[in-house]
Amino acid sequence: MNSKRFSPTSSTIKSRFTRRFLRALLKIYRQRTRTPSSPMEICQRYLKVKLAADVSMASAVGSRRAWSRAMLAKIRHGVRAGSTSSLTMRKRKIYHEKKSTKEVGIVGNAKMLRKLVPGGEAMDTCSLLDETFHYIKCLSTQVKVMTRIADQICST
Repeated sequence: MNSKRFSPTSSTIKSRFTRRFLRALLKIYRQRTRTPSSPMEICQRYLKVKLAADVSMASAVGSRRAWSRAMLAKIRHGVRAGSTSSLTMRKRKIYHEKKSTKEVGIVGNAKMLRKLVPGGEAMDTCSLLDETFHYIKCLSTQVKVMTRIADQICST
């Protein structure tokens, strides 16, 4: 596959994510209080930034991918994807299931992936692997963009 042909799609997703995320960050910045932040306000702002990153990435990908549709549906229905308590509980649950499970190989790994990839519960193994690949690629893009934004803010 020609790499030039493959890269415009990912750079388009990257630019759409960046634009949407910066817009969301600006909105969060304008909503902040002028007084010194309490630990609770910092935590709430963290959750808003996390939610903004998730929504921006899923929106940038659009409805082409099952994970983005699932993530947007979850957010739309009021389930905070990535909230601290649900994330911690999910990590604990996965850790304990991994310790106690006797399944090994593809079946056991597919079960784990289904819990980690948004919308993965309803996918067959082949689709799950494809969606996982794309989801990881998008998360990597998200990290790179957020790192670049942080670097720009810190250097000014």
